[in-house]
Amino acid sequence: MSVEFAGEAVPGFTLTPLSRISARRVDYDWAWARDNAEAIERNWERRRAKTPGLFDGPVFLASGCTIADGACETALFEARYSRFIAFRDAGVPDALVANAFAAIVPHSADGAVLLGVMGGHTANAGQIYFPCGTPDPDDLRPDGTVDLAGSAEREFREETGLTVPEGAAADWVLLRGDGQLAFLRPVRFDLDAETLKSRIESHRGHEDEPELAHSVIARSRADLDAARMPGFVQAYLASIFAE
Repeated sequence: MSVEFAGEAVPGFTLTPLSRISARRVDYDWAWARDNAEAIERNWERRRAKTPGLFDGPVFLASGCTIADGACETALFEARYSRFIAFRDAGVPDALVANAFAAIVPHSADGAVLLGVMGGHTANAGQIYFPCGTPDPDDLRPDGTVDLAGSAEREFREETGLTVPEGAAADWVLLRGDGQLAFLRPVRFDLDAETLKSRIESHRGHEDEPELAHSVIARSRADLDAARMPGFVQAYLASIFAE
């Protein structure tokens, strides 16, 4: 599908259409994490006390991003999840590092967008956003590239039970701000929003511990939820829905 932007992004975010995205693993000495090791450990203990199921596995964060001729290449380095969550909880204090991730944005045939409410056992319980996850070593390929596009499709399939239609456009839009690099791929489905929602809910019902508490439908700017939607989600929805 072709994305049409009806307005400006939420303040603090820039919006850049892209024809291609790529990422590569790099070595990076993260001074902020090294200098704040004790605070990171205390934050992790606090987080684990509240959400015992959290796992301190490796994830990828961004140390650089370049855009040229509609293509974006991101440099990603490996860090423990506890470091990432402390970095985010501290208000992203290191401007040289960003939380980079990719997501499929499902658009319905009747002009709506589907989102999910995160389950209570997750680190982002109650927040509303598009199915996605922080890239990790499962997305690393033998040549050193990190498959952001593949990560987005995998997370989308696992969380919703839906698959991207064959031949769907592979255009992206980058929402950049608040310490985030959100690579979003809008995908049009030939089903109305209620049917898509019903299929997602059916998929959730067959999971032992679904990541999504339930799905929601956004049809206009009136559906923006400033309290529960991250800034990149608000920015994207504000940009595609006319006033």
